[in-house]
Amino acid sequence: MGRRLLSGAQRFSTTVLRSILPYRSLNNSPALKSCPYSFGQFNPCRPSFAARNITTSIETNMASATSLPAAVESLSLHTSSEASKFPNCYPSLNPVDTYRQHIAEKLGAAADLDAEKIYTRLQWTNSLDKGDLVLAVPSLQIKGRNPQELCKELAEKFPESDLILPPVALGVHLQFFFKPEPLTKTVIAQILKDKATYGSNGNQGLRDANDPSKGRKKIIVEFSSPNIAKPFHAGHLRSTIIGGFLANLYTVVGWDVTKMNYLGDWGKQYGLLANGYKNFGDEEKLLKDPINHLFNVYVKINAIMSEQDGPIKELKEQIKTKKEKSEDVSELEKELAKLVDASEDEKARRYFKSMEDGDADALALWRQFRDLSIQKYRETYARLNIDFDVYSGESQIKQESMAKANDTLEKSGVSEKSEGAVIVDFIRHKAKKLGKAIIVRKDGTPLYLTRDIGAILERDEAYHFDKMIYVVASQQDLHLAQLFKITELMGYKDLASRCQHINFGMVRGMSTRKGTVKFLDDILRDVGDKMHEVMKKNPEKYEQIANPVETADTLGITSVMVQDMSGKRINGYDFNLDAMTSFEGDTGPYLQYAHARLCSIVRKAELNVEELPSANLALLTETHAVDLVRQLSQWPDVVLNTTKTLEPTTILTYLFRMTHILSSGYDTLKVVGSEPEVKKARLALYESARQVLHNGMRILGLSPVKR
Repeated sequence: MGRRLLSGAQRFSTTVLRSILPYRSLNNSPALKSCPYSFGQFNPCRPSFAARNITTSIETNMASATSLPAAVESLSLHTSSEASKFPNCYPSLNPVDTYRQHIAEKLGAAADLDAEKIYTRLQWTNSLDKGDLVLAVPSLQIKGRNPQELCKELAEKFPESDLILPPVALGVHLQFFFKPEPLTKTVIAQILKDKATYGSNGNQGLRDANDPSKGRKKIIVEFSSPNIAKPFHAGHLRSTIIGGFLANLYTVVGWDVTKMNYLGDWGKQYGLLANGYKNFGDEEKLLKDPINHLFNVYVKINAIMSEQDGPIKELKEQIKTKKEKSEDVSELEKELAKLVDASEDEKARRYFKSMEDGDADALALWRQFRDLSIQKYRETYARLNIDFDVYSGESQIKQESMAKANDTLEKSGVSEKSEGAVIVDFIRHKAKKLGKAIIVRKDGTPLYLTRDIGAILERDEAYHFDKMIYVVASQQDLHLAQLFKITELMGYKDLASRCQHINFGMVRGMSTRKGTVKFLDDILRDVGDKMHEVMKKNPEKYEQIANPVETADTLGITSVMVQDMSGKRINGYDFNLDAMTSFEGDTGPYLQYAHARLCSIVRKAELNVEELPSANLALLTETHAVDLVRQLSQWPDVVLNTTKTLEPTTILTYLFRMTHILSSGYDTLKVVGSEPEVKKARLALYESARQVLHNGMRILGLSPVKR
């Protein structure tokens, strides 16, 4: 059901995309080697069946890739073979590591302290007035000394340095301020040299930092996971934005990332949709807009089914009442059987059964729905700078995987029979808060949890991942906790420990201006239109834009994504079209404006950017210039810290803080009209700021605009 965001009658659309094969592993595809469903002579996973669909998938993906604003084209990987006695110390990748190393060695020697302990306890600060690095003296765990007195003593003992100003003792914190001139030369030179790789650190993704031959760590990020033909609602949108960000983040720190979309793609609901299409479908409309058309078809067929449900429920109540009175119900049962047999619900069951039995016509219609829907989704994802490595789904989970899991659960005593069903009672396993979970229904059919258990085992076998992240709404906290606990109880404790649920709060009030159906394309179109209206209010600047509609679309998408990432993931928020499209405050358009203005400064300066490394950076003495350099020096640390918080807002907050410093200095640090050498030095500073802003926006999944 499109990754756990819907249930019950809402699950109508989980069935259109059955058995979507990963397009990037043709020769060794586990989907080709072992199929979850074999229908006698007909096996949809045999090469004869799959070849056309895989080829279609590849061609579609290649086509989209060429037009896709490459989400990671500038997230180039930067590694270093340098060795240091300090952990995770890479001065050639992170200029601040040079200063950490310097402080640790100088202070360690002067105060007879362990230099490595000092190095690992030096922290970067959230505001420049607190220093560039700070050391919490109590963290050194020196017994028998008053922390405040020790802090003053360490400040006094710190020797004169070419890189560091005399440290400041403030309470129990020792604040270190970098000397402006050497910092400016180091940071700007490194940014101009590294460009798109500044801030990335591929060493973080190595299995063994001392032996790169052991390869990179592997991670699966499962995100988005909508139901085909179902409105792409707020939960799926948040999952898509957050998941895309996490995939980019792990890419720039060197992990081997697999982006997986676990689509809702199987079940009785597909039968309902297929039967509805036979009655209300239109081939032309399907080809033009498959997801919207299939949704409209479902609405109509579901309305009929709802009408039929009333009399059926009423008859069941009558039968129940008469049975309690020991009255004859044979005629009523015959009438009920006729109603049930003629109902759309029963027809849907029969249709789905025909699919499972390999009916060629049923599967042909399914393939058409699947292919068209996937193609449409790829176009939509491309607008969000996202492409997936694997489209998976419920249909991919093999029956034998679920059977094996059930057998293990039973033999190990983890599961038990309860009123004909198979359950896991977590109370017996000292996990009272997890309650009870049904593994197999009374009629022997598996549940969503059952398929997830099979999926987690299959993925471990197929990908040998070091980590797997599920980006799913907080509404499913219990479901994921049960899944991981069951995996552990089955004897796969290590596997469970490698899985993580990244949750998020919900969006309130998200609807389009044209109605309440929340298709992502509708939302993006509305935001783009609104952004276009805002842009037209400044005719002078509007006329300078070569393609205002395309720019408005990019700004609109940025608006949605930045609003989503502005707070902590777990917090929900109100979808506010007016607020998000404003150029005032910390919004997406403001961030884009900052980047466009920097591009404009570079254009108007009429200097060759390639000449900037030769600039005399000693001329950048103004407070605004020094503070901006200090902020730019923190970028590699921000990226590293984000791998710990896994919060988009960690990067976003940094970018806004940096752009605020930037915008406050434009009047002081003018480029046009200044002396040639000063002009060149300031342009080097602005180009460095533009590069860092660009790198940060790319990790967030945004497309920086130049005008």
